[in-house]
Amino acid sequence: MDAAVNPLLIAWDSPFDLPPFALVRSEHFKPAFEHGMRAHKAELAHIAAQAAAPDFDNTLVAFDASGRLLARVEALFHNLAASATDDALQAVQREMAAPLAAHWSAVYMDDALFARVDAVHARRDTLGLDTEQRRLLERVHLDFVRAGARLTGPARTRCAELMQRLAELTTTFAQNVLHDEASYALELRGEADLSGLPAWLRAAAHQAALERGLPGGHVITLARSLIVPFLSFSPRRDLREQAWRAWVSRGEHDGAHDNRPVAAAILALRREQAALHGHASYADYALADSMAREPAQVWALLDSVWAKAVPALERERALLLRARDAQGVREPIEAWDWRFWAEQVRREHYALDEAELKGYFPLPAMVQAAFDCAQRLFGLRFSARPDLATYHADALAYEVADAAGRTIGLFVQDNFARAGKRSGAWMSALHWQHRNGFESRPVVLNNNNFARGEAGGPTLLSLDDVRTLFHEFGHGLHGLLSNVRYERLSGTQVLRDFVELPSQLFEHWIDEPEVLQRHARHWQTGEPIPAALIERVRAARRFGQGYESVRYTASALVDLAAHTAAGPIDDIVAFEQRVLAERRAPAVAGLNHRLPHFQHLFSGSGYAAGYYVYLWAEVLDADAYDAFVEAGDPFDAQVAERLRRWVYASGNSVEPGAAYEAFRGRAARVEPMLRERGLIGT
Repeated sequence: MDAAVNPLLIAWDSPFDLPPFALVRSEHFKPAFEHGMRAHKAELAHIAAQAAAPDFDNTLVAFDASGRLLARVEALFHNLAASATDDALQAVQREMAAPLAAHWSAVYMDDALFARVDAVHARRDTLGLDTEQRRLLERVHLDFVRAGARLTGPARTRCAELMQRLAELTTTFAQNVLHDEASYALELRGEADLSGLPAWLRAAAHQAALERGLPGGHVITLARSLIVPFLSFSPRRDLREQAWRAWVSRGEHDGAHDNRPVAAAILALRREQAALHGHASYADYALADSMAREPAQVWALLDSVWAKAVPALERERALLLRARDAQGVREPIEAWDWRFWAEQVRREHYALDEAELKGYFPLPAMVQAAFDCAQRLFGLRFSARPDLATYHADALAYEVADAAGRTIGLFVQDNFARAGKRSGAWMSALHWQHRNGFESRPVVLNNNNFARGEAGGPTLLSLDDVRTLFHEFGHGLHGLLSNVRYERLSGTQVLRDFVELPSQLFEHWIDEPEVLQRHARHWQTGEPIPAALIERVRAARRFGQGYESVRYTASALVDLAAHTAAGPIDDIVAFEQRVLAERRAPAVAGLNHRLPHFQHLFSGSGYAAGYYVYLWAEVLDADAYDAFVEAGDPFDAQVAERLRRWVYASGNSVEPGAAYEAFRGRAARVEPMLRERGLIGT
């Protein structure tokens, strides 16, 4: 396809350099990728072949500035593949996975290019580099080494082959999960099936039915904002079991979309990849570039939490059993029953009814609450830009300005679950902030999967939904507030066990009474949430932490066990069951993610051997929020300024441990996290 007629290959002259979404078609991507890869290779060949001796500017700065056409096409493609995909786009995704992986392998195994990077790196102590320059040099050099630049002969060839095959398999894994999620719906037929469901959940189930072509019905899909409340409110144990089994068996069905052999193949290839790099396991390879550094550190953290989480869950189970017995029920509490009986305990012990609470959390108000907290902390202002076209009507654009009124970037928020959008919640970017060659303003996207309210009615969030919104917004702020020179160091491109700190930390502000009283107003009356209800929420906050801690930690233990295994894992389900049995994991809790649908691990490599990072970052975020507690003000200006500078704005320009200590004045302590989870006394 001629570049002149391919909208991906012409200049984008819209504000914030947004793509011309309305013009982009699936068939544009393959030729755009091919053109972008050729252009990138030419740029790198020029860097490698120049006569001038390698120095920081002509090698590292030039490398950081290369490949921008390819990068913008990849960013758009991956966003659409996650948020607005279809069969044609998925076909391109499958077709291009291996060629793109081959391209990046060739980049980082280019002998002439690495020789220049390596030469500059060898002289790093004599070049007078500032902190950010040295960090760029060290990170780029490590990128080359970890990608195989020092491998030779058959090992180098095999490494490139592995990366191509892994790209194909991780694409298949993600598409299989999306298939299972999109193809399932539990139809609720009549009042008997709807009994016990609050009005807001009925409305959301009806809207989901409309979107699936069932205008007069109600359905429960596998979107978390539908299935979790259904499991919490429905007294129909048979229907709860049906929904739960569908939820936990995603990716585990015989046929074309079975992820069990896919995950096993990914694990085998990762073991081989680690061995090529001289590591005993993939976990050793992955964690070498992390704050944890080695599996032993992660095992120690997970073991310490597991030892406290299981007894906490047993205390919670006793409360559930009493609630069950009080209602004269004799069936055992199974995994599909836990949330239902936990909801009964919340009502009895804390006078807390999720249905009552949700009325105070309409989606637009919670979006404004997040914006307001960002303004009070960092001086940011978010202005709606309905004139800017995005890839879907659900994706709303906001111009972001700093305290001086200077526009710093664009924020796009896409909040609703729908067909063609993968599950979960995530942050991505179409453009990263940097100042290498020009001033690049970030375009940051947040994706959530909330159940849409009935047409004409409100979308009401659970408190868990609100935390998700604030969590992803924290990631968004990490991208928007980035203030670095080099694109490789921008925003969330930090070590994996640091990246969740800005997101998890931002969740704390939704627990602040003054934030709730300002923004949590009933969607019908406009009345602020009563102080007594806030107190009940705070009192109930630790209830359920045993259950959530067991589910999360069990998933992290299975992840680490799978990626430290010395031999092949032919049956991932049997392996998962064996790990849980060895840990005496309570079956009633289950896991956050089972291996056949564990997208953190198998839809890419970012969280492989790294699901622990949420807990690692929780140690940091709990300790970090204590700085505001100690200051006596959740919006203390001095603490907020240190937080902005060292956590949200520094990107990867500073080693993360040093960045945290510069903010806090010391290393993080684990006790605040354990207190927050109710795993130790206050």
